[in-house]
Amino acid sequence: MPEAKRRGTFGKLIRNRSALIGGTIVLIFVLMALLAPILPLADPLKSNFLAVRKPPSALYWFGTDELGRDQVSRLFYGAQTSLLAGIASVTIALGIGIPFGLIAGWYGGWIDAVISRITEALLACPFLILAIAFAAVLGPSLTNAMIAIGLSAVPIFIRLVRGQVINVKAEDFVEGARSVGVPEWLILFRHVAPNTLSPIIVQATLFMAQAIILEAALSFLGLGQQPPSPSWGQMLNVAKNFMEQAPWMSVAPGIAIFLAVLGFNLLGDGLRDALDPKES
Repeated sequence: MPEAKRRGTFGKLIRNRSALIGGTIVLIFVLMALLAPILPLADPLKSNFLAVRKPPSALYWFGTDELGRDQVSRLFYGAQTSLLAGIASVTIALGIGIPFGLIAGWYGGWIDAVISRITEALLACPFLILAIAFAAVLGPSLTNAMIAIGLSAVPIFIRLVRGQVINVKAEDFVEGARSVGVPEWLILFRHVAPNTLSPIIVQATLFMAQAIILEAALSFLGLGQQPPSPSWGQMLNVAKNFMEQAPWMSVAPGIAIFLAVLGFNLLGDGLRDALDPKES
């Protein structure tokens, strides 16, 4: 049955046009990040003052920046930064959010009340403002930006997991396991937790898009990836100073951020449809 269910889910996923488009876009960016050190790209950190702010050409497909660095190379290496930020942020959010959500939903009572009140207080603060506050406290760096983004998303996953656990623990199979003497902790981890995975996977995929945007925003504000290491948000931060002299500097990173976010959102929507048991 689990194998048949997996085949059915995969079949629905590949038949979903949005999921295919989104998955293809995501795969392209993953390949960009993985192949960046292998492809014969220019050094993304090496300045060339004889090629400062060159427009797109056969030699420089997306032009060069204010220090003569190749925009194509920095775009490829910037994909590493964005995907790393997304994966690390989601991992942090899941690593903290899932356990607290499981505990709050399963045990209820004062434990649930304390966790829920703290979660609601954090959710009352806008997500972007919360991430900027964490990043400002931790200090400007890519690592701190990833931690800030992950911590800002923890309340979202706590609330999601808690709600799923409350729904699942009322099912008959949970009561059946209790009636035959299965320990509470075993019921939680063997029967309840696995049945909360579908919405968590969907939310994690959708959050990847938010994490990419937020990493770009923090880098744009100087709180993320620090120069001279490439980052799409940092490239936009520099490009804003040369919009009249070199408008091409903002085109490539802007389109990259747009497509990466679009890809993860489409993939997340496709996963939601494929994992929904109500869908045929």
